[in-house]
This record gives sequence, structure tokens and C-alpha cells, in this order.
Amino acid sequence: MPGTAVSLVLNATYEPLCVVPVRRAAVLVLTDKAVPVTEGDGLLRSTTTMVVAPAVVRLTRFVKVPFRGQVSLTRRAIFARDGGRCAYCTSSATTIDHVMPRSRGGRHVWDNVVAACTRCNHVKADRTLTELGWRLRRRPAAPTGVAWRVLGHRTPDPLWYTWLDIPEQASA
Repeated sequence: MPGTAVSLVLNATYEPLCVVPVRRAAVLVLTDKAVPVTEGDGLLRSTTTMVVAPAVVRLTRFVKVPFRGQVSLTRRAIFARDGGRCAYCTSSATTIDHVMPRSRGGRHVWDNVVAACTRCNHVKADRTLTELGWRLRRRPAAPTGVAWRVLGHRTPDPLWYTWLDIPEQASA
């Protein structure tokens, strides 16, 4: 069983809460704090017990979750939002760029940060898009939805689509 295997945790109301390592999900099941909803691949073994690795577990008691406003602005999340492509030329992105340069008063917020290739980032430097005559393929915005709040930048397991409201064709 790989060390990176993870399980989706649902609240008692089947609302997605978080992603935890498979071992943690198995412990929740073994201590009757959760019930398996969907079985994953592989087995977890001890000297006395063998448990099928759960892909999705549901907590037996309702957990009140404080409101989570936005997804954290990280380099990895920006690349995930932009599909790893440069916002200016669509080539492979290797860096991030501020649409309105910080030297000109631009802020480090979702609406002002995009993924960019090294060449475009270098050519743009601290100039604005109007000075260069460039246009963005699409307007940058903060990612929304349950999938972003629960998964962040992770690629979802196909077994989770039902609970995350993600169309199954999106991963193919």
C-alpha cells in the first residue's frame, strides 16, 4: 500500500469534510467513529486483523464545521486552477505572474495572480497588459466549490465524484 493513499471523509450528513490518509480512515472505522461507504484498492493488515482500505468513509456523528471562505492562495493551487498553462500564450507554465505588477500597486490576490511561462513572465516584467497589448485567455478568479475547499490542488479519486459533484468526464 503506497504511503500517499488517501480517503475522503464525509460528515454524518454525507457532506464532504476532508481528505485523510487511508490508515487514519481505517482507524476511524475500527474505532466505530466512521463507517466505510466505498471500498478502495488494497488491504491494511495487522497481526490479527485485515481491513479493506476505504476510499470513502462517513462519520457516525455529525461534526459542525466552521465556514471556510476561500481556498488558500498557493503556487500549486494557481497552477491547478490554470491547468498548468501560461495565461498569456498557453505553453507550459513554470512560474506565477501578477497581472497588475506589485510594483504598480497590484495585490497578491486570486484575481491578480496567474500561471505563466518563463518567457512571458520575463517579457512582461513590471508592465501592464495594456502597455504590451496583451490579453488574458480568461479572467483570473478564486476557485469555488466543494471540491476546491475539500481537495485544494489534489486530483480527486474517481470513487469520490459522487460526493464532490464533479462530472466523471472531467478527469479523463
